[in-house]
Amino acid sequence: MKMKPQKVRNIVKPGCSQDVLKAALSVMSSVIEGAEFMIMATCLVLFLSVFVWLGARAGASHIGLGSRLLARDQNEAWVSDNGTFAFGLTPAANAGDQFQVAIWFADLPGDRTIVWSANSDNLIYRNSLVNKNAFLELDTTGNLVLIDGERTVWMSNTSGAGITSASMEETGNFILHTTNNHSVWQSFEHPSDTLLPNQPLTVSLELTSPKSTSQGGYYSLKMLQQPTSLSLALTYNLPETYDASPEAYANFSYWPGPDISNVTGDVVAVLDDAGSFGIVYGESSNGAVYVYKNDGDYNGLESATNQSSTRLAVLRRLILETNGNLRLYRWDNNVNGSREWVPEWAAVSNPCDIAGICGNGVCNLDRSKTNASCTCLPGTSKAGGDNLCAGNSSSIGGCDSQNENKTSEFRISSVQQTSYYFSDFSVIANYSDIPTVSKCGDACLSDCECVASVYGLDGEKPYCWILRSLDFGGYEDTGSTLFVKVRGNESMAPAGYKSGKDEEDDARKKVVIIPLVLGMTILAGLLCLLLYYNVHKKRYLKRSMESSHILPGAPIHFTYRDLLIRTCNFSELLGTGGFGSVYKGSLGDGTLVAVKKLDKVLPHGEKEFITEVNTIGSMHHMNLVRLCGYCSEGSQRGLLLPWAMMNDTPLKAADRRLEGSVKEEELIRAVKVAFWCIQDEVFSRPSMGEVVKMLEGSMDINTPPMPQTVLELIEEGLEQVYKAMKRDFNQYSSFTAATGHPSSQATCSYSTMSPR
Repeated sequence: MKMKPQKVRNIVKPGCSQDVLKAALSVMSSVIEGAEFMIMATCLVLFLSVFVWLGARAGASHIGLGSRLLARDQNEAWVSDNGTFAFGLTPAANAGDQFQVAIWFADLPGDRTIVWSANSDNLIYRNSLVNKNAFLELDTTGNLVLIDGERTVWMSNTSGAGITSASMEETGNFILHTTNNHSVWQSFEHPSDTLLPNQPLTVSLELTSPKSTSQGGYYSLKMLQQPTSLSLALTYNLPETYDASPEAYANFSYWPGPDISNVTGDVVAVLDDAGSFGIVYGESSNGAVYVYKNDGDYNGLESATNQSSTRLAVLRRLILETNGNLRLYRWDNNVNGSREWVPEWAAVSNPCDIAGICGNGVCNLDRSKTNASCTCLPGTSKAGGDNLCAGNSSSIGGCDSQNENKTSEFRISSVQQTSYYFSDFSVIANYSDIPTVSKCGDACLSDCECVASVYGLDGEKPYCWILRSLDFGGYEDTGSTLFVKVRGNESMAPAGYKSGKDEEDDARKKVVIIPLVLGMTILAGLLCLLLYYNVHKKRYLKRSMESSHILPGAPIHFTYRDLLIRTCNFSELLGTGGFGSVYKGSLGDGTLVAVKKLDKVLPHGEKEFITEVNTIGSMHHMNLVRLCGYCSEGSQRGLLLPWAMMNDTPLKAADRRLEGSVKEEELIRAVKVAFWCIQDEVFSRPSMGEVVKMLEGSMDINTPPMPQTVLELIEEGLEQVYKAMKRDFNQYSSFTAATGHPSSQATCSYSTMSPR
């Protein structure tokens, strides 16, 4: 059990108070002056401080008669010499503003780890919890009492035994002493749920887990007396309020420790300093049987009989947990940078091996085989804060005055692959001649005392246990079947439990459910096929529409990747305009082109854009630039136009009135000379003499750079294209609105134009 951390203050009174010290210094200051006073005062302060500290440390574990602890002051406690353990009143877990008498580790960080609490042996009232006005006192008669208002809740029952003092030991043991230091009462002789190192657990003592507030029982670690031996065992005990005969209170052992037989002297279970746990026995405790041996234990269990009064190098505790498992913990000061309790050993690895962990229900393991869940039996349900299964079986198993069984009032429900824990008292009979599984259920139904029966195989020999009570819980067993008797009008068990009538009901349900499920499956399949057909049809129509946009003589479609390749990733900028930038590019055959990358996205979709490009590309007008290619991928669009305890059709540059009666070589020479003459930089333009020589052919002419005036001409032509596209879009808006939605992919277009 853990509580919130509190800084513990020992309340033993020192021999000299601070008021006395102040008064002495005041008197001295009136007599002594100057440096002498300062020296003497300093020495006196140091002397008295050491005296007070030594007095407090010496009296830390010594508690005199009349000493009292108040519940409201959580910082007050009786602490051991080295500050390892504290005894006092501490807040109870999950109990609101209530307190309990306890011993805990005093100097560990985090919540208080309790190793002992006042148990039922000395309780006057069933509830040992008190409010904040309660107090714990070692009264003048030598009795340790817990008083809450007008009632005495708990006491040590040591009045008149000659008690003169008490002490909190470094072992975690709280002791009441007589004058000759004889121990009259000690907490080690009244253990709760924890065993500390060197704390003996004798035959007459037991560790007990907190008792359940619901129908669940509680667990104990104790010595079980066998006919010729003693056995250390974990047992499950039925609650005291159990509605059955007293014989049913017999506890059930689910974890047997070693047997000790034919020995003389004491038999004691003990946890030693090194963390080993086992049993020592014999006149001198020279015999030892280990339950768990720590690898670092070199002295052996026998050394644990000599209790140490000094703080142990490693703090350990063995606790019987509320889940019924016995677990050993070690305090570790460095667990991934934190300080905490680390488990070293557990008695039970499979939680379903613990009886009563689900009340009288069935324990089921998850796939990891480490976590358990509970399922209630037919005729029972989950109740209480522990959420355990409970049910009154006494109304099921019982005979009338003529020892007759009213079979018609009951029926049998089978629980497949399940066995059950039961005590000797629960057994009515064991039949080994029952040939089939179902006959074991019939045997219970025909016996008026029977509430359940268990069928299984012992090797090849069958068995059928007839039980008069279900108390300790069930567990999964592939070789067993549990039959439970229930009333005919009671609802049957949750899913997984079957009886003869259940199987008939299931058969009738299947007749209705299977066709329904089959019909729903077929309907779902048809819907999926219809959905697939619609999606496939839409995709087919989309591909058909896109392919229909490619018209004979229309501008060529280029992908955006082609555009990047043709322009060297848009590396050579020719100019910018109102609708985007113009880059130099080339086609696969070496034809130079001007690529207009549109920055403004047109107010319509991809299919509409392609339709308009086809329309504009088919137009021929002397004032309209001719498109020869485009690219459209989502929001990226472009047009492609010809560069010029002239490379392809130079004759187009000639006047139409010449009707082609020109020499191509002379025309190309004249165009090149004209381009050189309109260069942007004056020094790049040729002189008139050079112009004459170039026209005559006596001087070679290099290919001229693109003049800015030509770029402006291209830009003007592109604006005309864009305006024409907008006019076309407005004219055919009724058509384009129904052709689809804008694509989410980027689009880029190539176009070509020829100057007129």
